Amino acid sequence: MNYEFFSQTDPGLSRSNNEDTVAFDAETQLCIVADGMGGYNAGEIASGMAVEFIRAEMTRWLAQAMHLAGPKQVCRALEICVENTNLAILKAAHANSQYAGMGTTLVVGVFQKDQLVVGHIGDSRCYLFRGGHLTLITRDHSLLQEQLDAGLISPEEAASSTQKNLVTRALGVEEEVVLEVDQRDVMADDIFLMCSDGLTDMVGDVAIAQSLGAEPTLAAMAQRLINAANANGGRDNITVLLARATADVKKPTIMARLLGR
Repeated sequence: MNYEFFSQTDPGLSRSNNEDTVAFDAETQLCIVADGMGGYNAGEIASGMAVEFIRAEMTRWLAQAMHLAGPKQVCRALEICVENTNLAILKAAHANSQYAGMGTTLVVGVFQKDQLVVGHIGDSRCYLFRGGHLTLITRDHSLLQEQLDAGLISPEEAASSTQKNLVTRALGVEEEVVLEVDQRDVMADDIFLMCSDGLTDMVGDVAIAQSLGAEPTLAAMAQRLINAANANGGRDNITVLLARATADVKKPTIMARLLGR
């Protein structure tokens, strides 16, 4: 399986700064999206620290272990890396009063052959778009999601709730944090979307699916999604990271061509 990646971030229409951070590494097929929170510029600091720390540590580990490590080993490496990142952000917050209370959500994925290992903390999400259908892979760590799970509110009430941004789990807030990890099979032509809630609070799943299905390139898909979020108010920073899988077509050897195979 081959993978193509594209990312784009936009401050939106209501904020002058951008507290989202996004990165991917095409060689190790690592993808990261973080949505920071906190006063002053602390949100930018937290999300930036998370992405840079995880990218540095995971790309180094993946480059060394990629051909030997399976999904279980990747899951464990992600968990250890996130634990270390969490403590680094917490230490920085304690050392600088301006950064007190800062934290960040996180969604991180590693593609290996026809497998995706994805982990998340908070309400940044990962979707799978396959055969024209959009599936949410992650489950928000938020008060709103807990209310939905408990049957206290309906999906319609959740869509208009004012408590969308109250996360119950974040990186850099407490000494211990749990990365929720999932593993997915990947098929040719699958498109994966990782994003901050600046997209999903403004654009519903139906419109997201329409955007992914209407454009030929990842760049065009990303721009269409960001445009849709801004057209609906753009109340937060908007970040999208797209990955598309294509079948690895092997060229026939000279002998096979001579034999007509």
